[in-house]
Amino acid sequence: MAREIVHTGRRIQVAVDTSTGPNGETIRRDVILHPGAVVILPVLDRDHICLLRNHRFVIGETLWEIPAGTLEPNEPLEACARRELMEETGYTADQWEYRGYLYASPGVMNEKLHLFIAQKLTPGTARPEADEELEPKTVTFEEALRMCFSGEIKDAKTITSLLLWDRLRK
Repeated sequence: MAREIVHTGRRIQVAVDTSTGPNGETIRRDVILHPGAVVILPVLDRDHICLLRNHRFVIGETLWEIPAGTLEPNEPLEACARRELMEETGYTADQWEYRGYLYASPGVMNEKLHLFIAQKLTPGTARPEADEELEPKTVTFEEALRMCFSGEIKDAKTITSLLLWDRLRK
């Protein structure tokens, strides 16, 4: 397989991969290369979590999500999760649990989303990045599940994390 980088942006690269298919035909694929990210489910207590209203410029919508952020070069996963939780919500956590990773959209990109559950939270002051429009909100876990099933939460990483936590907490 040959890979040609055709664009390098602030957080991603776009490549064209060329390979030979099983019948000898040339196959070209556009691929987004991403450094990976962390996803954090902030659990305040057994019945409450923190969600964010997050304006997503790419799709022109404001979504309900859990905190998440892109890994910096050579940044340890938990360090990134701690940084993102504090930046986006103001919370720090004394208890962290890594729950594995999932792929955001493996048909076009290689982004791995590393999921953490953060508990024993202490409130503080959020410090979002200049390009982020975030509004943290405490909701009951049952309300968050209702929002998933009603379609009010449309973000796949958030839905996946909430369903995982629903299973783990039982």
